[in-house]
Amino acid sequence: MKRITQILIAVMLVFTAIHSHAAALTDYGENKLIDAVIRGQTLGVPATWYIGLATDTCTDSGSGTEPATGAYARVAVTASLANWAGTQAAASTTASSGTGGTTSNNGVITFPTSTASWGTLQSVRWYDAASAGNSWICINLASSLNVTGAGFTPSFPAATLQFQIDN
Repeated sequence: MKRITQILIAVMLVFTAIHSHAAALTDYGENKLIDAVIRGQTLGVPATWYIGLATDTCTDSGSGTEPATGAYARVAVTASLANWAGTQAAASTTASSGTGGTTSNNGVITFPTSTASWGTLQSVRWYDAASAGNSWICINLASSLNVTGAGFTPSFPAATLQFQIDN
């Protein structure tokens, strides 16, 4: 019965969004933005964002505690108009012209299927490298997800991973 329950949960995760809220720039992201916009320094924005899951909640200074086993890996998403919505509307692919300061993913972001426990996931982070690197953005999940073993495939359907810069 336990195995059947795990399989059903895994199937549900393929089709269900992990909802998120409370997005914030980390100290690293804030410092990079201030130096570029106000102090004339090069921003050095990554050409690719690496979306990661963490077992801790967001803090400005933390880099996140990611699962270390079970086929876990960050998901690469190229920084582009096609992959991230403009501020005017979800799924838009033109330069931002909205007033809400919010972007979201235009495509599904799917993590590898777990082969072992990843622990209880509580936040999602945007990194500038496939491993290690710097955490720029952290978003707490609306509800935690306990990946107890093999067969979990967390994903964010289009428009569900939202980041607002003027919150």
